[in-house]
Amino acid sequence: MKVIISPDSFKGTMSSVEAAATIEKAIKQICETIETVCLPVADGGEGTLDALVAATNGKFVETTVCNPIGCEIQARYGVLGDGKTCVIEMAQASGITLLSKEERNPLKATTFGTGQLIDHALREGYRHFIIGIGGSATNDAGLGMLHALGVKFLDKALQPLPIEVSSLEKLHRIDTSEMNELISQSHFTIACDVDNPLVGERGATAIFGPQKGVMPEQIKQFDEYLICFADVVEKEIGIRLHDYPSAGAAGGIGGALKAYFPSTFKKGIDVVLEALQYDEHLQNAQLVITGEGKSDIQTLAGKAPMGIALKAKEYNVPTVLISGVIDEAATNELQQLFAHVISVVGDDITPKESIGDPAKCLQERVQKAFQTIL
Repeated sequence: MKVIISPDSFKGTMSSVEAAATIEKAIKQICETIETVCLPVADGGEGTLDALVAATNGKFVETTVCNPIGCEIQARYGVLGDGKTCVIEMAQASGITLLSKEERNPLKATTFGTGQLIDHALREGYRHFIIGIGGSATNDAGLGMLHALGVKFLDKALQPLPIEVSSLEKLHRIDTSEMNELISQSHFTIACDVDNPLVGERGATAIFGPQKGVMPEQIKQFDEYLICFADVVEKEIGIRLHDYPSAGAAGGIGGALKAYFPSTFKKGIDVVLEALQYDEHLQNAQLVITGEGKSDIQTLAGKAPMGIALKAKEYNVPTVLISGVIDEAATNELQQLFAHVISVVGDDITPKESIGDPAKCLQERVQKAFQTIL
């Protein structure tokens, strides 16, 4: 019997890699002869880098970059086991978790560090990229990223503008003549699960700005900054980012990637499954186990476990969902998608115990459930 083990992270307690190892250990204690394949997953946001590197026996590359407010930090990107595909999480350099609440300042925060990661990988020889653009602290339309890659932002006098979002109100020209030429020789797959346009009621600022520190009275002003950027892009290269789907992702970096990179946007879990060559693994599998910290109605909206179940269904392989907590309101719908829906918390395991020793509790629940499944 071949079992594929593909949990997402149990946020706050275990990474997807740790959860997969725990589930595998529990299964092997029941029956050592069961073939297990650990393919931990993520949905394109934080955790994607670790999951893909672990599942493909890849490696990490570390370098010095600037965090969102310009302080030097150590960040890393990944190279998959094929030795060719580079995985970059913008959260490594430009993530909101890199800043304290007091440090969050969307007027100053830029994506410069993300550009530095891309530039480093290009110069190391990589030409195939997966870019995860979730969890950013920025609302700069990719201004910093582009600048790190050689793009200049000029005013009417053709003088360089400071690299901060308020400069965009004076933007007259975007000079790409010195942009890293290796970009045009590469391809970028963008893991993105939102379709928000750059500006407007569903735009980058209105929807995502407040969590990054944009005050309600600032939303209109930030939108005007991004409109200035989009106006110049449209004038110069004919791409209208204002209402372009996904251009508003991660503070507008989605728009910059659409406009200036050879790129393809895909749902995060689809990008991950493709990188893991998941179809090949499913061809002779009998069972898939997935899970996450909490499964609820949002799981059905396209989170990683749903993507796993839908892919497994293509090969008539049943999928078991084992999550830390299962929302009762979503149980019936989840049972339509998964062969078994199992909560770690419940019966003899309390929420406090599950948080206190997550690996032990997950292992116990998997062993008990798997005996029934077998």
